[in-house]
Amino acid sequence: MEQRLSFITLGVQDLDRMKRWYTEVFGWTPLKNSDGIVFFRLNGCILGLFPAHELAEDIGVPAAGQGFKRFTLAVCYRSEEAVDAVFAALRQKGARIVLEPERVFWGGYRGYIADLEDNYWEIACNPFLDLDAEGNVMTHR
Repeated sequence: MEQRLSFITLGVQDLDRMKRWYTEVFGWTPLKNSDGIVFFRLNGCILGLFPAHELAEDIGVPAAGQGFKRFTLAVCYRSEEAVDAVFAALRQKGARIVLEPERVFWGGYRGYIADLEDNYWEIACNPFLDLDAEGNVMTHR
């Protein structure tokens, strides 16, 4: 299997409300918004919002489930100042701040926010990560 990621799909309880949150709070523009799914083009992959019960049905698993989902999503920036600016903008838009930005033991700087359905987003600066002009992670061999 090739080592890459093409889609991240979040099973959501309220598709319209979640779409509004991502467009109003993050300021993202949908790539597709029809047939009961919303897609956002990110840098190199797609974030999809899809009704949770339909996603569970598509997979063939029970839709029941609560609590911490055991994953986070992350957006990396080039500086601590950029992270702080993003948090300031998100705070003004009413985003729920879970953890204020702070320096961490591994040398980075990060904080967490949550969307309306408790999907956790880490907003970070990782000094060990190289980003290209579009913000894509660069790899070195």
